[in-house]
Amino acid sequence: MNPQMVLDNLDHKALEHFPGRVVRKDLVSSLKGQQNVPAYVVEYLLGKYCSSADESVIEAGLQEVRRVLTEHYVRPDQAEWFKSQVKERGEHRVIDKIKVRLVETEDKYWANLVNLQIDRVHVSEEMVHRYDRLLGGGVWAVTDLAYDPQRYSGNELRPFVIRELRPIQLAGGNVLQEVCEVRPSFSRDEWLDFLLRGIGIEPTSLPHRLKLLYLARLIPLVENNCNLVEFGPRATGKSYVYREVSPYAILVSGGDVTVPSLFMANIGRGRIGLVGLWDVVAFDEVAGLTRLASPQAINLLKDYMESGSFSRGKEEITALASLVFIGNINLDVELALRTSHLFTPFPPEMQDLAFLDRFHIYVPGWEFPKMASALLTSHFGLVTDYLAEFFRDLRKISQTPVIDSHFALGDALNKRDEKAVRKTVSGLVKLLHPDGIVSKGELEEYLQLALEFRRRVKEQLRRMGGVEYWNTSLSYLDKQTQQEHFVTLPEQGEAAVVSPDPLPPGVTYTVGLDVESQRYALYRIEVVSMKGSGYTVTGVTGKAMREAVRTAYDYLRSNLHRFTIDRSVEDLQMHFQVVNLMQAKEGSQTAGAFFIAMFSALVGKPVRAATVVLGEITVQGAVLPIGDLAECVQLAKENGARRVLVPTSNAKDIPHIPTQILAGLELAFYSDPKDCLLKALQD
Repeated sequence: MNPQMVLDNLDHKALEHFPGRVVRKDLVSSLKGQQNVPAYVVEYLLGKYCSSADESVIEAGLQEVRRVLTEHYVRPDQAEWFKSQVKERGEHRVIDKIKVRLVETEDKYWANLVNLQIDRVHVSEEMVHRYDRLLGGGVWAVTDLAYDPQRYSGNELRPFVIRELRPIQLAGGNVLQEVCEVRPSFSRDEWLDFLLRGIGIEPTSLPHRLKLLYLARLIPLVENNCNLVEFGPRATGKSYVYREVSPYAILVSGGDVTVPSLFMANIGRGRIGLVGLWDVVAFDEVAGLTRLASPQAINLLKDYMESGSFSRGKEEITALASLVFIGNINLDVELALRTSHLFTPFPPEMQDLAFLDRFHIYVPGWEFPKMASALLTSHFGLVTDYLAEFFRDLRKISQTPVIDSHFALGDALNKRDEKAVRKTVSGLVKLLHPDGIVSKGELEEYLQLALEFRRRVKEQLRRMGGVEYWNTSLSYLDKQTQQEHFVTLPEQGEAAVVSPDPLPPGVTYTVGLDVESQRYALYRIEVVSMKGSGYTVTGVTGKAMREAVRTAYDYLRSNLHRFTIDRSVEDLQMHFQVVNLMQAKEGSQTAGAFFIAMFSALVGKPVRAATVVLGEITVQGAVLPIGDLAECVQLAKENGARRVLVPTSNAKDIPHIPTQILAGLELAFYSDPKDCLLKALQD
């Protein structure tokens, strides 16, 4: 608690326009730390007793909140004391999380009070039907718990009975209408800061982009059937929003969720799973999603993420829950982009291209700072149950057509891309402009962010699926100026791997196939000659690449007379170094590049700038076509190549390469090693 806190202009506006609806957020963290109570439980009480700027009112309210928590909030280590109070008094009010399950063999619902550690508590069917989320993960509630020594189940005494319960997460009134009426009193940036304070973040020192990234985590709470993924370092608050901010969201551990619990908990009784009970189902630590890694589960996920419906038994069932997948990415992002892709936290079975293509938003979790005290606000923000109702009301409206007033989406976007972008823009507009009044400049900012989130998904698919997902150049058109704007990704702004500048003699680039992983990788080959004999190879090379080195060396040594140079390799030792730029384990189809690099080192002539040499040669000088030319050319270009040397026998494959990949790229065909030399080396 910070009693000396100075109210700023935003605090005054909050208190003026939301009397009784705001609370000082540092009080939440203070009480939560003492009691380990969910934030929205604490804020439910603070909203009742401490929604004031008067320090004396706050202090008196805090005492009352502490009293309520002490007398009614069930801590697990006090379970026996609370049970005793219920027995001695006959009835006692408790604050606990309540789950309900149906025991089919008894045809009866039983409640479980989690912290009180009572498994079989009588609960009426009417109460279960009134609060159906009791059946899917449970709810925190203020519960009147009675003790009836006459209540039996079979031959066993089951004396605990729920007389009444009041879920903690229900704010009254038309929240959306109230918010829309006062929203014009805040500027856009003030409202953005106010929302962030509502979720406990202090925005004062945050850059504008980071504020919007924090806000993006809220989009699934306000947008139906929105699929979001966020991978990043540990302790950046990825799961906080879905665990603490809204009681309409559930955070499930990756290892706990199953297909029945997610979709249809009981086919016979038609009881729907988590997607029908919650606004957001968030999966924490996706690496542990082993129970969803089966082909059946992935197909159900794909159907649901695409259409918002799924088939169980003979029925097609529709639900509105958004799905959020959270995980830790342990690689440096720059390294991951060069060596693999940004979906690696998923189990291998879930790295299914069709499944991953259904994500609307990929939030760059690596841009968030580690959670620290300085990031937590001590100012006023909307109390969580009110904020949650505001979010839930926003799900009833849609702003997906709002883009069309000023912009058109580029030709590179397919229907799935367009759906993703529209959902994201709709979510941002609803959060920041619940009254629907948004300027062209603001809308353009949201559109750029939405295109970035979707392009991040597409870029990873391109890395994993190759040419099938080649066109990632997502853009939008300004209807007024007819100017097209392309959206880039911040993490792909680093310098090209293939240097645009001339390199020393003996250095070239090539693309090789890693047979084990069945993916192509870029290599830098460096060769120097020194006194001695034979050759040595250093760097990460496998069997196929070592054979390529031997082939290139043996060919040059036995055919040196065919080339007009006055040096011999017999009294030289050739040192080959392979720089593995993408952490692949192997690199076949690379003998041509080793030959060029070795010859370049012998004659002291560099390879032309920004050139990648593709192709395999035999010990007798035959040039073999390479497989998957389009994949190799695409990889070379995206890493900075401007020229690519290609075996003539691959000319038949050119029509299968999208013209956009070939644009701005020079392809030079060669039919034999000498032809390759003439086109690779500088004059």
